[in-house]
This record gives sequence, C-alpha cells and structure tokens, in this order.
Amino acid sequence: MPSVDVLVVGAGPAGSTIAGRLAARGWSTVVLEEHDRVGLPVQCAGLVSQRVLDLAGSNGFVRAAVRGAAVFGPSLGSTSFRAPEPRAFVIDRAGLDIHLADRAARAGAEFRTGVRFVRRLPSVGGREVVQAIDRDGGALEFSARLVVGADGVASAVARAYRLRRPVEILPAFEAEIPTSPGDPDVVEVYLGRTIAPGLFGWWIPDGQGGARVGLAVDADGTPARTYFGRLLEYLARRFGRPLVGPTAYLVSGIPIGEVPATHGPRVLLVGDAAAQVKPLSGGGIFTGMRCAEIAADVAHPALARDDLSARALAPYDLAWHQELGEEFRRALYLRRLFARLTDPELDALIDVLRSSELSGTIVAFGDIDFPTHVARRLLRESPSLVRLLPKALSAWVASGAYRVPEVDPGPGPGPELRRK
Repeated sequence: MPSVDVLVVGAGPAGSTIAGRLAARGWSTVVLEEHDRVGLPVQCAGLVSQRVLDLAGSNGFVRAAVRGAAVFGPSLGSTSFRAPEPRAFVIDRAGLDIHLADRAARAGAEFRTGVRFVRRLPSVGGREVVQAIDRDGGALEFSARLVVGADGVASAVARAYRLRRPVEILPAFEAEIPTSPGDPDVVEVYLGRTIAPGLFGWWIPDGQGGARVGLAVDADGTPARTYFGRLLEYLARRFGRPLVGPTAYLVSGIPIGEVPATHGPRVLLVGDAAAQVKPLSGGGIFTGMRCAEIAADVAHPALARDDLSARALAPYDLAWHQELGEEFRRALYLRRLFARLTDPELDALIDVLRSSELSGTIVAFGDIDFPTHVARRLLRESPSLVRLLPKALSAWVASGAYRVPEVDPGPGPGPELRRK
C-alpha cells in the first residue's frame, strides 16, 4: 500500500495547484485523477482573468483576448461596453489543466490517471487509508497523512468525510460552434427566465473562428439541454439564421452556496468540491486556484508539526473566507434577488443600463472575479436602476453597509448562507 504525506483527489486547477505547492516544499504527494487524461473531458467554458494567468505563471494556453461584453434581455434588447485593453482571456481549458499538472509534476508530485477514489477506510496509526479503483476495476489502497478533495461538484471525498454541502447545483449545458457569426472580441450574455432561469446563457468566442455557447439554470426539473434548445432558437433570432452544427457537448453542474466546513481531521476540500465558485457567474478557476494556495499554506506547517487535527487545519476556512467570503455572500445575495425578476423586468433593466450611459463605470470597474464591486457602483449611480429592483436591494445600496442584509433562500434548494 503506497504511503504518502498528501493524497490529492482530482487533477483540475485546484488539485494540481495544491499538489504542486506542497510537493515543492518537500512533501511526498500523489494525485489521483479518475479520467485517463488530465484536462479531458473539458469541464467549463474557459473564460478567465489575468489573475489566473498570474497564478499559473504562463499565458501559453490563451487562445484569445476579450475586450468587451454585451448583455441581451429576453426581447433581444442589449447593452454593451468595450475596453481599450483585454478584460478577460479565452483559454484552452484542457491546456491549463495540463500546464498546472506538468508544473506540479516538475515540483515532485506523482500523478496517477484512470484511478477513481471510492471510499475512506478505517485509519491506521493516525494516517488516512482510502480505497480507489483503477481503469481495469482493480482495487487500490493508499495511506496518507492528509487527504485533499479536489474532485469537483460531486465530490466523493466530501461525502466520505461527511463534509457534504447544502448548496444549489445548477445544471449546465454547453456546445462548441465551429463557425461564429459573433464579434470575436466580445462575450455575450443572455438573460431570461424562458431560456436561462436562475443564471444566464453565454456566447464566448473561442479564438479559432468558433464559439462556446451554453447556459446554466435552476434545477427546476426541466433538463438543461431543453433550455439549451431554447437558447439556440433565441440565437437564431439574434443572428438572423440558425447556428451551424453544434459539437463537443459538455454537461456539468455548478455549485452555488457555502459549504459548512471545508476542512476536518486530516482532510481539506478545494475548488468546486468546496463550492468555491462565484455565485453571479458560476466561474471557479481563479477562486479554486487561490483557495488551493491558501490550503497549501495552512497544510505545510500542519504537516511539519505532525498535527493535522481539525483545529490545526481550521485556519484554512478562516483565511479563504476572509479573502473571498464577503464577495461570495454579496454575489449570492444579488443573484437571489435578480433571479426573481420577470422577463419584462429584465428587459426594463437592459433599457435602463443602455440609456443611463453607465458603460464608463463598467469599463473602469468591471472585474469578472469580483463583479459585486461594479454592481454596487452602477446601483449607486442610477436611481432608475434601483427603482427596478426589490426594496431590500435599494436599502442595501442606500445604507453603505459592508455586509449584505439577510435574504430568504429564494428559488432552488439552496439554504441561506451563514453570516460570519
């Protein structure tokens, strides 16, 4: 039975980030990846900020720079902005995963692909023992001082260690369009309860003449693919003709909410497994990688002291919540309020944004990693915008309070976030 200091389950951006940082500090580290190849199948649309490139230490997987965005309402009214410099980057998502895994391997981490975590076994001598199976169905066992769950939205590690999370899981469906009739420098967002209740649809140019088109929606019993069909009909009206041959379909889930705890005795959760996902956009690459760095910084001294108790690992929860928790709470609050808007109200919202000449604020302060910053500025600058929205939001903007007010859970099964 292989015996290591750290066993990481999942070779996505968060898993490879923590594996690389701990291996570089001298801890024996093994990463289990259930798929045969790191990075495949692709797990998300791959639109990231400069922060992700900085964390990765490379831009070799960038396909295109995005300088603008357009937001469309249910009736095809739109508002848009364009910045003189890149505001986001379309990446080869598999390429990012491969780059991060290669970096971790160079630091000393060992990767085992085609191996799936199955369950936790009784600990032996203060070490965790877990069972896995390989691609041929053969049983494997690993002994580790620390187990890291970086295995995504349906985290088997979180279940095994009873760190399940009361969060919403938004079904998502995406396809690649080989020929794009859209602007290659602009991302488009589509709002509407008919096509994407609970979040939105998107059009992201892929840097190779095509686009990634998809949506994420409330889990209301209607398959996400059904909503995707409605989105294609909407886009046919938008572009004046049907889209050509969607290919490479991607089905996934996006966790929205807060996990009660992302640590326990000899275990940490990072990335989607910890629901470290931006509630307004569903993006989690930057947040997952950043939280993985924080987790490594907490795990290193705990390993050195040979104290991997829940108390010793608790600073991880505290640290990442201090850095990102307030943004997550604000964003979840806004999402739950906006999710209540009807299609006519969403159309009115687009009209106000277009007529209020607020694009300068969006260009100056827009940030895909911290979207509530610009949202609050827009609300403060536009009384017409505030009047469209629920009274609770108006009170929040007027108050100047840093913390968000309480809000009921809203649509979907997700409970309200606990206030810190």
